[in-house]
Amino acid sequence: MAIPLSLRRAFAAALPALALSFSAAASAETVLRTVPSSDLKILDPIWTTANITRNHGLMIYDTLFGMDEKGAIKPQMVDKYTASPDNKVWTFTLRPGLKFHDGAPVTSQDVIASLARWAKRDTLGQKMYEAMDSITAEGPNGFRMTFKQPFGVVLDALGKPNPLVPFIMPRRVAETPADKQIEEMIGSGPFTLAKADFRPGDRVIYRKNTAYVPRKEAPSGLVGGKVVKLDRVEWVLLRDPQTQVNALLNGEVDMLETVPSSGYTDMRTNQKIELVDVMPAGPFTVIYNHKVAPFNNPKARKAAMLAINQEAMLRAQATFRDFYKPCTSIYLCGSVYASDKTGFFTGKPQFEEARKLLKESGYDGKPVVILLPGDAPALNKLPAIYGQLLKQVGFNVDVQTTDWATLVTRRTKKDSPESGGWNAFITFWGGVDASSPITYSPLTGNGDQGYFGWPVDPELEKLKTRFIETADFAQRKDIATQIQLRVLEGGVIAPLGEGKAPTAVRRGVVSGLLPSPAVLYWNVRKN
Repeated sequence: MAIPLSLRRAFAAALPALALSFSAAASAETVLRTVPSSDLKILDPIWTTANITRNHGLMIYDTLFGMDEKGAIKPQMVDKYTASPDNKVWTFTLRPGLKFHDGAPVTSQDVIASLARWAKRDTLGQKMYEAMDSITAEGPNGFRMTFKQPFGVVLDALGKPNPLVPFIMPRRVAETPADKQIEEMIGSGPFTLAKADFRPGDRVIYRKNTAYVPRKEAPSGLVGGKVVKLDRVEWVLLRDPQTQVNALLNGEVDMLETVPSSGYTDMRTNQKIELVDVMPAGPFTVIYNHKVAPFNNPKARKAAMLAINQEAMLRAQATFRDFYKPCTSIYLCGSVYASDKTGFFTGKPQFEEARKLLKESGYDGKPVVILLPGDAPALNKLPAIYGQLLKQVGFNVDVQTTDWATLVTRRTKKDSPESGGWNAFITFWGGVDASSPITYSPLTGNGDQGYFGWPVDPELEKLKTRFIETADFAQRKDIATQIQLRVLEGGVIAPLGEGKAPTAVRRGVVSGLLPSPAVLYWNVRKN
């Protein structure tokens, strides 16, 4: 049947208005484009301690407890909890209405499975489960922890903000073996991630979880009301620092999570850009591989530590004094457990003593492989400078450039450098992470069960257990100092000092960023 001419004309006249309405609907979606601190390759937040994967976890998962901006641990998925006077029995009830992204309710069985997988890989989780007698469900929304001995840091463990964070996943996902990465990205957090929205090396697209029910309290750090005011957040992956700066200045992205030092001068004087202090300062550290030569020898490790020149290394990396501060304590300077008792370590080079120790170690001149993440502007100067310092001591150094995602994978290998392994790498820790021996992931002495580098030091593990079991602050402070001396003497880590970088946003466009160990995207508004 032929359509009357009048109807055809009416339909044609309506097309522009119809197209305009569709365009208006599409443009009404609020999209924030941001450049994250590094590329995201690993999506399983229990499989790696990479901060970028932790940050991804904060988008799509939720936690039982969390840390507010003042450092206090408060309930998040938990509605109420109790602890017995001797801290041996803890009971928890989940708040009502919690649902995973697939619509399934969050149950106590999901929690128990998630914590069990997390505890197989996290050092504090391992300590907690060693002290635990049982963890059982109390109906669909409650669970109980019973301990063989007092364990006063249960909330610190369940609310820890640093990798590995005990995120809650569906039971079927959490039952994935701890040495295998999960395949489903199903959480109960404020954002969702579909497989089609994960484009490695290009961008990651997070969408608002419209079914998420935030807490009623005001947001603070990692707790409170996670109210999402954006329809979509796109992590735009740009490796080159100048490309990042240009993208922000041109309005192609709305923010940079961390300002590269090379762009700091231009940004701090540009009226289009606002610099915001979101994340606190944190320490840079060297991690040595204790499994293979030469750093399986304590004298070689000590020689390498005596080559460190914090001021020179930090200045090369951060350029501006506002961005760095020398600090010899393994804990964040100014934090409650920071101490100036550091034994032989001064953060200044002691080349003569270092050369003597290296000779005594029997070092055979084989290349020391230091990994350099070329796509991580916050780290990529330090390895080269450290390599030059080690050469002055007598090490034969091979600085190998890779990307951060490859470094994260390669550091898991326990092979010799000739077989794809490594001798040392440098990394950065959030200030909250490095403020206590129970939250600082690399402070391990339990070999293969511990952090990369796999140091073996039973005395260090005993000190950590004493710290956990002690409630008295003065005693804890003393034990923390003993841990520091043990860590430095054994070359578990070598502190390089502290660094920080502001977050950059388009002025008048982005607001609501919360002070936190990570850049968070709830409470954020785009005008």
